Amino acid sequence: MKVSDFIAQFLNEQGIKHVFVVSGGAIIHSIDSVARHPEMSYICVQHEQAAGAAADAYWRTNGRVGTVMVTSGPGATNLTTSICNAYFDSIPILCICGQVTTPRLRPNDKLRQKGFQETDIVSLFSSITKYVYRVMDPLEIKYQLQKALYIAQEGRPGPVALDIPDDLQRMDIDVSKLKEFVPPAEGKIKDKAKDIQTLLSWLKAAKRPLVVYGAGIRIAGVIDPALNFIRQWGLPTVLTWGGKDIMTYDDPLNMGGIGVVGPRSGNFAAQNADLIIAVGTRLSQMVTGGKTSLFAPHAKKVLVDIDPHELIKFTSNDFHLDLGIESDFSSFFESLSKQEPIDPERFSSWRAQIKTWEQEYPICPPEKYKRDDLVDGHVFVKAISKLSRPGDIFITDTGANISWTLQAIELKENQRIFSAWNHTPMGYALSAAVGACLAAKHRILCLTGDGGLMMNIEELATIRRYNLDVKLFIFNNGGHSIQKQTIDTWLNSNYAAVDERSGLSFPDFVKTAQAFHLPALRASNHDELESVINKVLTTPGPVVCDIMIDPDQKIEPMLKFGAGIEDLNPKLPPEELARIMSVSENKQRANSKTYA
Repeated sequence: MKVSDFIAQFLNEQGIKHVFVVSGGAIIHSIDSVARHPEMSYICVQHEQAAGAAADAYWRTNGRVGTVMVTSGPGATNLTTSICNAYFDSIPILCICGQVTTPRLRPNDKLRQKGFQETDIVSLFSSITKYVYRVMDPLEIKYQLQKALYIAQEGRPGPVALDIPDDLQRMDIDVSKLKEFVPPAEGKIKDKAKDIQTLLSWLKAAKRPLVVYGAGIRIAGVIDPALNFIRQWGLPTVLTWGGKDIMTYDDPLNMGGIGVVGPRSGNFAAQNADLIIAVGTRLSQMVTGGKTSLFAPHAKKVLVDIDPHELIKFTSNDFHLDLGIESDFSSFFESLSKQEPIDPERFSSWRAQIKTWEQEYPICPPEKYKRDDLVDGHVFVKAISKLSRPGDIFITDTGANISWTLQAIELKENQRIFSAWNHTPMGYALSAAVGACLAAKHRILCLTGDGGLMMNIEELATIRRYNLDVKLFIFNNGGHSIQKQTIDTWLNSNYAAVDERSGLSFPDFVKTAQAFHLPALRASNHDELESVINKVLTTPGPVVCDIMIDPDQKIEPMLKFGAGIEDLNPKLPPEELARIMSVSENKQRANSKTYA
């Protein structure tokens, strides 16, 4: 059998039916083998970065490893950003990269390049993959494919890459002589019984506990056990951006978000809590605030993670981690399920206090709806939440749009929302929509900014080519508003490279969509907002919708570096913030200069 034919057959046997490709001379044989396989399809995207993002979203949506095939040199290097996305978000994808023929490989690392379009991707990808390997023996192909897929999915998942020279792909092999990979025996499971008992003793003594759930809950497939735990104990729970779709917005234990863009209520809860239990989140500065030492000052802090390096990363400049539990989440929640919970109503007054804060400090107060020119970002998100249906998948992009969306969205039953949470490149959302739509067969509501769309606008051709049910909504505020807001803070609003006046350029997005043979609409104010959204959502197939957002709208509330996450901008009056922080029974900090 030809090596490339074996690759296609192997992928199909693993349940991989779609491969995202950009063709090139060093990968044509592998793409040809996929094309001729009766049970597989190749999906042509317009750029390799889009192929990686589509593969990433493919796994996020249906749990099957997304697979990419690209050529050597620039084909492989163009994958770098999407591999970073998968690595930092713990998403398993398989990248098969063509390479120049073996006689044209450089003989040593002192020679820059021997073959045309030769690049050493093993060295290049080694820091952003779980495994990368150049296949030099055709009889190793099965072994390496098995090993790569195993490594991609075991433990903390992540991307893997195989570099396969063009002449190897063309070789004939005796399948009976192929080497096989045997997964290593499972290591000794770390005994966490003592840690569990410590956690239980703290939980039973707590008056104001708070659970923080993140993206790892879904990645590990433990949503039901995670929800059973908080329901048995009646624990108020806040969700990081990556964990936003674990619970519906109206779940009585869902206390909303937490972090540098709030909402205020979740941050007040964390800063007044006496116990924090974090699972599926690495407690990054987006959650804890830039000055991490100020996070949850009155709480014992517990972090559960399968990756021991996440538990030992904290320095003297960070908060003190009181208990790090090294465990996979499945066995962690299984251990807790065997314990006798306390009365779930014990924390009812604490939950009610957090809900009171939520009502007192809403993200989208009534006055936001009163403007008659342009569209408020939060009002748009509330409107699309209202008009969406169960099962819809939201994909959002980097920029102010992701903050406004995660602040205001109200997720219903079986709805999903995701983005490239940690590497956060502009341009992820539209490419990811391609993979998600093919994986899920669900309607995709793609929310991007005008700046983000310009990074991958070519994928409108892919959406049209495959007639994907993607509704693309553009937060069109004429520039890069996060950068404008940062410049307001640090550089006295001396804008450079952030809008049309300072160097950027944008097309008419309605006319651009029409040039790609896509139907397009525009919403310019609140009066027409819901009717336009409804028309988009009820039109079959792909549609582009240009939402004219106020160019001066800022992300609010938002943390300014140097303060604790309870002290977001715009600032609350010091006495008001002191009253809120007095819930923690520590008025000394509430009256400190932090709130001046």
